Amino acid sequence: MSFSENYYPSTDGLQLYYREYGHAGDKCPILCLSGLTRNSGDFHDFAMRYAKDRKVYALDYRGRGKSDYDEDYINYNPQAYVGDIFAFLTQKNIPQALFVGTSLGGLLAMGLAGFAKNFIAGVILNDVGPEIAVAGGARILDYVGKDIRYPTMEAAAEAQQEQYSGAYPDLNSEDWLAQCQNTFTFDEAANNYRFNYDVNLGKALAKQFESGEPIDLWPFFRALTDIPTLAIRGALSDVLSKEVFDRMAKENPDMIRIELPNRGHVPLLNEPELTDQLDKFIAGIR
Repeated sequence: MSFSENYYPSTDGLQLYYREYGHAGDKCPILCLSGLTRNSGDFHDFAMRYAKDRKVYALDYRGRGKSDYDEDYINYNPQAYVGDIFAFLTQKNIPQALFVGTSLGGLLAMGLAGFAKNFIAGVILNDVGPEIAVAGGARILDYVGKDIRYPTMEAAAEAQQEQYSGAYPDLNSEDWLAQCQNTFTFDEAANNYRFNYDVNLGKALAKQFESGEPIDLWPFFRALTDIPTLAIRGALSDVLSKEVFDRMAKENPDMIRIELPNRGHVPLLNEPELTDQLDKFIAGIR
């Protein structure tokens, strides 16, 4: 296996899973944070590319992948996730890392910058900013937490392709099947494939949306202004709007930004138009 599988305890007693790639060197490690319903497996190819001369870690949040599910779904919230990340950094004795945050992961990196930016050597924000577009937010709220099952992985891949092909118009059937290896897991008791996360996440998300005015995340984004930052936007994204992407550049003129054609929410980080620029940015984070 090209990575080791490990667990660390959260402050409230959950066992949280992470993958560890590469070997320790003189460069700071990379810490990969996935999207809302996603998990560490999304970063496998990315981690393999950059684990040649530094450690790469990829975390499963509570309630995702191989991490414990929380009996109290209220704990599926950004404050708890940031606390879990902080626990990981302190337990692993990581003084600084380059954070790669996809969607929710980018929001959590911004949150960490707001109160413990000393841990952040650099940030890659993958199709996320301080404001979520209304259309994308509504779409996410609509699908998260639905306990949809499929008899085979191939059936799941066909459904995913039909639903999300607009965000990835150039992916073929084999690509979608590969993506589904992380999206779904086999339920032995039910003899079918289910989403690889706790569906109670949907209840938590709905409660957060109902709680009132959203938190202003621009101050958290501004906390990154003296930290090397690369921001990526899928040109077809319904989550990170062009207007917010442009404002991010005005707020942080030193930020490097890349817009990818034929990608919605979220880019896969393996796009040919992106890899050279990723290589250059990551090489500069010592």
